[in-house]
Amino acid sequence: MEINKLIDLNNLRTAPQLNKRQEKKLLEELEANIFHADWITIGIMAPCDNKAIKALQSISKKYSSIKFGNIGSLHADGGVFLKANQKTSNVFIRSENGLGEGILITCQYDEGAKESNTFGPLPLDFFT
Repeated sequence: MEINKLIDLNNLRTAPQLNKRQEKKLLEELEANIFHADWITIGIMAPCDNKAIKALQSISKKYSSIKFGNIGSLHADGGVFLKANQKTSNVFIRSENGLGEGILITCQYDEGAKESNTFGPLPLDFFT
């Protein structure tokens, strides 16, 4: 399956390998959505807590307006799902085996008439 747009990721259980051209194209489309959202939530499916935390930190490093608290206290064993909310800066992590791997970004809006959109899964190193 060729990945040319964010919508091409919708039915995937785990993030695909992307080439540089695909990464650039998807990042441009994703940023257009992120910059028009009021805030984002991030879901990260990873084989261990360190990889999930590293992926979250790569997003904060790339975008100075996206910061989270209590990252140092996060821990879970085995496969994990990490959830982060830009609006509250809260981050939670739980053990969850059997998931795919990747980053899910949901663009959220203060106005109830605008529907949130989730994009991904993107590779764990997508923002590095």
